[in-house]
Amino acid sequence: MAVALAAALAAFAPAASRADSDERDHNLARQAVERGEIKPLAEILRIVRGKLPGEVTSVKLEREHGRLSYELRVVGAQGRLLEVHVDAATGEIGRTREK
Repeated sequence: MAVALAAALAAFAPAASRADSDERDHNLARQAVERGEIKPLAEILRIVRGKLPGEVTSVKLEREHGRLSYELRVVGAQGRLLEVHVDAATGEIGRTREK
């Protein structure tokens, strides 16, 4: 019984950690948008979809070189998976690479 409980807690810990991280990311993004430091995700998605047609499958907000950027995963028309970095303040598409 103790082994089963320990295994269950160990399995739950990474999920809880991810949930905490997601919540922190969400709060960071919300606060930065409210302060006018970055563009809202909806605007970033419009920019990216206008230039890189495809399905956005994931989004992360990251700090790179002291600036916030959105990292998007986009499945393009040819079925290729692209990693797209967008400056969160300007909406400028930066580094794009195939995964």
